[in-house]
Amino acid sequence: MSEFRVGITPDVLGSNGEPIFGREVLGLLDADGITWEYMAKEEGGVVTPAQAARYDAICAMLTRVRAESLSGPDRRLKLIARFGVGYDTIDVPACTAAGVLLTIAPDGVRRPVATSALTFVLMLAQKVLIKDRLTRTGRWSEKLDHIGTGLTGRTLGSIGLGNIGAELFRLARPLEMNGIAHDPFADPALAASLGVRLVDMETLFRESDFLAVNCPLSDATRGLVSARLLGLMKPTAFLINTARGPIVDERALHDALANGRLAGAGLDVFEEEPTPVSNPLLQFDNVIATPHGICFTDECMRRLAESAFRAVLDVAGGRTPPYVVNP
Repeated sequence: MSEFRVGITPDVLGSNGEPIFGREVLGLLDADGITWEYMAKEEGGVVTPAQAARYDAICAMLTRVRAESLSGPDRRLKLIARFGVGYDTIDVPACTAAGVLLTIAPDGVRRPVATSALTFVLMLAQKVLIKDRLTRTGRWSEKLDHIGTGLTGRTLGSIGLGNIGAELFRLARPLEMNGIAHDPFADPALAASLGVRLVDMETLFRESDFLAVNCPLSDATRGLVSARLLGLMKPTAFLINTARGPIVDERALHDALANGRLAGAGLDVFEEEPTPVSNPLLQFDNVIATPHGICFTDECMRRLAESAFRAVLDVAGGRTPPYVVNP
């Protein structure tokens, strides 16, 4: 096997200089004919033509790949392996036109992201953030003013019944909640096995007590959670977004919260990231916000890296890897 060069984007390195997925998983790349290194940090976080000419494969966390990244005459790049499941940071048509495979890692995020969405459900239902503040400020006498929401018999809704949405319903089963989802591509047999009722979008928003966004960002889903749909929700309902920020119209969400038309929200993603500290959504006591990283655990990071590195091994060995976006 001739040398197969692998570049790992530097955004996987923590402040201590160590990879967030741990060193052990890097052993997967200790194979004959494969060399790897951390790539240089480029301004704007975009892969350059020079890097596309240097590496056969790039394993990317947040680094972007644009059409100009693949425009160099000496490009040798064959694979972009994402440490994640979303690929809105990658120009897929440009990759396809250039003959570059793009892979994702759904197995790495299925359980961690579903667990994160469920964490928001539990924290919002129990008003954990508000009660934490009461305790820290000595306001125990106010606890009866913040009675939570019981989950038994409540309705858990999901925009999407794919990899993560289905796992969320599996995890929530012991809570005895009712499950509903909207997904034009859903498998009815899967929905039935999960005890989930497939409904239209309006019904989903009207009936959900906790509504989780579990769909990818695309032209069709950008701004999907609009003022009109939010206006259908119960004033006692909660919105949870662990998918992509632009799926939710933040101004409409702010207005719904400010006017008491929504009980609260759990947000791991935002229209602009990092979201500015002046974002008015951050001023609400009934909004729990995390920095697009609530699912970041040792388990999640290890599985993402394993998936990406196995894709590298497959391509280096002349095999087609699983989870190819543009086959």
